[in-house]
Amino acid sequence: MTKKKAVVLVSGGLDSATVLAIAKDQGYECYALSFDYGQRHTSELDAAGKLANIYHVVEHKVIKLGMGEFGGSALTDEHIEVPTEQASGIPVTYVPARNTVFLSIALGWAEVLGAWNIFIGVNAVDYSGYPDCRPEFIKAFENLANLATKAGVEEGGFKIHTPLIDLSKAQIIQKGVLLNVDYSQTVSCYQANAKGQACGECESCRLRKQGFDKAKLQDPTHYQI
Repeated sequence: MTKKKAVVLVSGGLDSATVLAIAKDQGYECYALSFDYGQRHTSELDAAGKLANIYHVVEHKVIKLGMGEFGGSALTDEHIEVPTEQASGIPVTYVPARNTVFLSIALGWAEVLGAWNIFIGVNAVDYSGYPDCRPEFIKAFENLANLATKAGVEEGGFKIHTPLIDLSKAQIIQKGVLLNVDYSQTVSCYQANAKGQACGECESCRLRKQGFDKAKLQDPTHYQI
């Protein structure tokens, strides 16, 4: 019997590692997709490559995008500082249209592969308030995918899977531990160094730390200090 194919967005962070483990556990033949979009560091992409090897994906593509040309985010513009204090509203680490662009490219590859399933690790509980991590966005994009593609019209369409959407960070970690995810191999920090060591101060680090604390598990993150 032919395995179902899935394109899995893999950033190299905690959430995407968990999603990749979930897709594999559900029996999908996984094609990993990562993006070099002009972010501050490539340590997360190095981690994505390690995860792709650990989970024996069929293929791992790293797509280079020039989103840094636009700036507009602390993750793509070196002139905007990564905040270390929690702020109200949508933070400066939001990258304009990032998940829309990522999912569009994933959709194109999925259509070529005949993979009717796309997995993404968006989360709307312990998250930074990004508008493109909400269930409403995912539903709208799935509708678009099935209106705008040949496969959507002729083959029955695509499903965007968001297995973490309603989970807290602690619940995500607990789910990953049950699937034997090695979180020491992941990089979540917005400003990690070349070795993948985390700053321990940015919001991504804060949410990750809190997740391990609430899950009552040892934090395996490699910190700079």
